[in-house]
This record gives sequence, structure tokens and C-alpha cells, in this order.
Amino acid sequence: MAVPGKKASKQFSSSRQSMASDEDLQVYCQPCDEEGTRLPAHGYCTDCMEHLCKNCFTVHKKHKLSKHHTLLDATRMPKVLHQTTSCTHTGQSDTLITPCSKHPKEIIKFYCHDHKELLCSVCVTLEHQATSCKVNYIPDISGNIIDSKECQDILKAINSSSDQYQQFVEDAKKMTHMSNSSLKDALADIKKFRQEINQRLDELERQIEDAAKVIEQENNKHLKAVETTCEDITKSLKTSSDTIKQLNTSKQADKLFMELKLAEKTMKNVEGNKLQLSSYDIKKHKFKANEAILDFLKTEKSLGTLTQKTLKIKSPSVQIKSRQSSHQGEISVKTSKDKDKCWITGMTLLTPDLLIITDRNNKAVKMVVTSRQSVSDQLQLDANPWDITTVTSSDLAVTLPHKQTIQFISISSNKLKKKHTMKVNGGCYGICCYQDKLVVTYYYPGKLQILEMNGTMLTTIDDKNIFKEPYTVTCNKSSIYVSDTGMKSVTRINWQGDVIGSYSCTGKPTGISDDGTVFVCVWDRAVIEEISEDCSTGKVVLQDVIAPYAVCWSEETKKLYFSCFTSNENKNNTIYIYKLS
Repeated sequence: MAVPGKKASKQFSSSRQSMASDEDLQVYCQPCDEEGTRLPAHGYCTDCMEHLCKNCFTVHKKHKLSKHHTLLDATRMPKVLHQTTSCTHTGQSDTLITPCSKHPKEIIKFYCHDHKELLCSVCVTLEHQATSCKVNYIPDISGNIIDSKECQDILKAINSSSDQYQQFVEDAKKMTHMSNSSLKDALADIKKFRQEINQRLDELERQIEDAAKVIEQENNKHLKAVETTCEDITKSLKTSSDTIKQLNTSKQADKLFMELKLAEKTMKNVEGNKLQLSSYDIKKHKFKANEAILDFLKTEKSLGTLTQKTLKIKSPSVQIKSRQSSHQGEISVKTSKDKDKCWITGMTLLTPDLLIITDRNNKAVKMVVTSRQSVSDQLQLDANPWDITTVTSSDLAVTLPHKQTIQFISISSNKLKKKHTMKVNGGCYGICCYQDKLVVTYYYPGKLQILEMNGTMLTTIDDKNIFKEPYTVTCNKSSIYVSDTGMKSVTRINWQGDVIGSYSCTGKPTGISDDGTVFVCVWDRAVIEEISEDCSTGKVVLQDVIAPYAVCWSEETKKLYFSCFTSNENKNNTIYIYKLS
């Protein structure tokens, strides 16, 4: 067996390509190996497609012919040698021919798990460093993608979505036909009513007929838009499905992998289109005669009005898949600084490994390293906190209800530090942030506000019929979700402040989390439920968990974190971790 740094015999060198020993599977410097010296690989050049030792790696960066090559360090380099004759990945890498959309002269060869992005070597170097992203060389991870569960799931999702958009068209046709029929009925009523009055009403009749025709034209115009949108999306989905099937059948793992990831993005956009189409309003019309017109014909200026009743195109029922849950551990968040038992009322994931929680009883914000399952830092506040949200990659915002204040916090050198505060006009409880906008809920009285980061109020919803005791809030691009213990429901509103959905929890919902999937703790029922994006359906994912209170979900790791609020001090001091698959 060759020793690193020692000369290998000619006999060994000439035969090493055909040997199947463990040594041949090690990652070593290929240029040095050609000279008869085998040294451990320190990095990899994506242009030369060679592993390099530390010395070759350094020289490679300085040499005139190679200083512009893309180099990967030891944490990101391929874990398998690139061999021109026997390496399995070599044949596969020849299929990597898709150009990068950002850098057209570069070929996509890598995948970032954190951002779910397909990358070229320039993307990796400029935007996805190893210190912040988990990046893999595609041939290293695509081997098991053929006939995989992921492949089958994407195909099923595409087929299901195609069926739903076809149903959209059918429903739009039915609703439009009903609307147009109602217009005809209204016009018939106008004709009947018109027979009872004299010739002086001809002009008014024509006016209302023209109005009806305009509405009919608008209906048909909207129908055409719905048909065109749905047909375009259906065609796109079918093309994606056919491509996936063909690549899967032809065993082209790399292309299949990339197509699946592109299909995942397409599906997210498709989900947004569903919500937009389901909000399309079609009006049903009925003629309402002016009862006073016979007596005041000479003075009245209106023959009547077209009353409207909205007919909603039903959004396809969202099916929440069954999940398997497994207990992944428990984290004690009680520290030596605490003077009371913990009451964890809010939590947010800054990264999959960094959970930030608010401990109301101990007036503290705590940083929890999930991989070590321990508290790494604790920041004492001037008042009892309630909820917490991520503002940027290093900034957080915490509500202080009794001080009617939002405390901003930064993380620097793995330490929590206070920044500025912002005064609000009430006892603020729930808080979330999306694209430089804060959404804040208030408990007494129940209301919701959307604020700019400087405190400028954009929207206020203080209708007692909507909110009673809004505890916590979460938000995304299209929706805001509020858990209301008084209403025993989760209310969904849009960014204009309109209620667009509601889910009855049959219990008191407390903590709520949304990282691509909405989860809510139903405290008095001892369950955690998953709710569909449109709030139409829900399903229990964890049951018999004693008094779950705050919850946080990581879409990347598929892990659910939650706290409890009971008379049991040990449970209150613990964060529970479950994996949902």
C-alpha cells in the first residue's frame, strides 16, 4: 500500500487504474499521482476536473493559465475521484450541458440545498460559499433519483395540479353561463316591466340593456383570461411531466434531477396562481324594478338597478398528506440565570441550527443551538417578552406587551445584543415580518396592524367580528395567518386587510408557524394541526402532546419544535423536537 508522500513503484503506478483496493477509492491529488506521489486532496478545480493537494491548490490559484479557474475547497469538493476510464460519474457528468441562466457560458453542475437552486461554478463561488450553504456536485447526489419517491411525488403533484386547473375552466364556464343566464332573466324582467309603462322609458331601457351587454362582455373577457391562464399552465405542467417521465425512463439522472428541481419551483408558482384564480369574482344579476316609477315617471331618472350576488369559483379542495412523526429529542432551555420556571411563548429559526426563543417568565431571549441541543446565549430584557420574528439574517424583533414596545435585537459573534426599540399604540403580542413589513397583533382589544419598519402604520383591522383574542401571527408572500384563542380559529387575511379564509380549531389555538407549511398549536386539545394554505382543511399531525404552546417548523430539515405551558415545571422548561415525513 502506498504511503502519502512516498514514491510509488512503477509496477504499482502502471496497474493502479485496474486495482479495486480501498486506496483507489480515496480522494488524492491527481497531478501528483501522475508523477508517482500520492497526496491527500485539499481541493478541486471544476475547469480541470481534477483533485489537488494543498501545494497544487495554491499554485493553481497563481499560475497565469489557471488563476481564473473555479476552485472548490475541501468542504465542497466532490468526494469521488474523476477518472476518465472507470469512474461512474464521468459518464454522467457528460450529460451536464444545461447552461446557467445567470452565467450563460457556464454549465450547471451543482445544487444548493439551502436555497434549492441549481448552480454553475460561478454561482457557487460568488453566491453560495461553503460557510453559508450546503452545495453538492450533482453527479455525487443524483445516483438514486431514478424511480425515486421524489420523482413519483413530483409526477403525482403535476397530474393533480393539471386536473385542478382543468376543473377551474369547467367551473368558470358554469359560473359564467349562470351569470349570463341571470342577465338574460333580468333583461326579460325589464321587458315585462317595460310593457306597463309608456314610450318615454325607451331611452332608459336602452341604457340598462347596454349596461348588461357590457357586463356580459366583461364576463366573457374574464372567462377567456381564465381559460388561457389555465390552458397555459396545464400545457406547461404536461411538458414538465413528459420530460420527467422521459428522463426517468432513459435513466438520465442528472437531467432528471435538474428537471425535478425546476418542477418544484414551477409547482410553487402554480400554487400561487390557484389562489389568484380562486379569488376571481363573477356576479349574478337580477333586475329590481323601481316601484315608484309609475307614480313619479316624470321625475325619476332610473328605471331600476342590476343587483349582484357574487358566485365564487370553488378552489379545489386541498389535500393534506398524512405524515409520519418521530421523536427527535428534547432541549432543556432552563439556565442558571433564570429565576423562575420557563414559559416559552415565541420562537423562530434563524437557521436550521439556530433557534431563538422568548422566555416570558424570565424576561429573556435565548439562543438555542439545535445540533448541540443547548442554550448558547441569553439576553435579559427590561420587560416580559411575548413573540419573536426574524427580520434579517442577523436581526430579530420581539414584542413587549406591557411596555407597548417592539424591541429589536441583533446577533453578532454568536451573541444576542439589544438594538433600538419602537413604540406601538397598544399591548402588542404576536409579530411576524415579511419584506420590510411588520405584522403585529394586539390582545386588548383584539386588532391587527401592518407597519413599516420605521413604525408607519399601513393597515389596521380592529373589527370585533374578525378578531377577539389574536395571540400569534405568521405571514408569507400572499397571506397573513392569525391564531385567535377567543374565536377558536385561525384567520387568513391578505396584505390589503381582507379576510380570505378561516379555519375552526375546535379549541384554543396559541402558537402558529409558517415555513412553507402552516402549523398551529391547539393548546386545550393537546394537539398540533397542519392547516392548508387556504385554511379550508386541517389535519392533526401530533396528538397527546401536553398543552403545546409555541411552535416552529423547518421546511428544510422537516423538524417541528414546540414548547408547553402546564403546571409541570419540567415540561415548561423543555423544547420538544419531532420529525415529520
